[in-house]
Amino acid sequence: MNKLIHDSETPARGQQVHSACAFIHHDFEGVTKVFLPKRADTKKFLPGLYELPGGHIELYEDLRDGLKREVKEEFGRDVTLGDPFAAFTYENQIKGSHTIEVIFFATFVGPIADIALNPEDHSGYEWFSEEDAIERRAEIVPTEHVTHTHEDDPEYLTILKGFKLLQGEQLNFGEIS
Repeated sequence: MNKLIHDSETPARGQQVHSACAFIHHDFEGVTKVFLPKRADTKKFLPGLYELPGGHIELYEDLRDGLKREVKEEFGRDVTLGDPFAAFTYENQIKGSHTIEVIFFATFVGPIADIALNPEDHSGYEWFSEEDAIERRAEIVPTEHVTHTHEDDPEYLTILKGFKLLQGEQLNFGEIS
């Protein structure tokens, strides 16, 4: 499969793009953490930021199959997917497209070690607790190349929502944080 098709920089002026991401979580001695890879500094769209793993879904590709493919391509790992729990849209000003993104709960299959990184995509990764995500918000939330404000970044709010749902909190319809 041609990796350029999935690149966040390949021009797509005026196109709708579908994307799926995984809230890959793991329990570390009673503390739930989410896997957040760090985008390569060479990326034009959101360089150096931590993000939920995933990517663009091919035409006619099932969301779940596409998300599993993306995680396998980018990290050499298989995932078990749970239910989708969030969806949002954003404009990628570098690509010139509008993206619909669906977020699924997920876990890695097998041990969490041996995560391979493609250096063209990611320069590293960390496991963030909810507190880490709050304290290090500036490393997750973009300040350019998107149309939403810094205060209402949908991916960051979705990460917080994922933690709340895993803790059993009941959220109102449409409530993110």
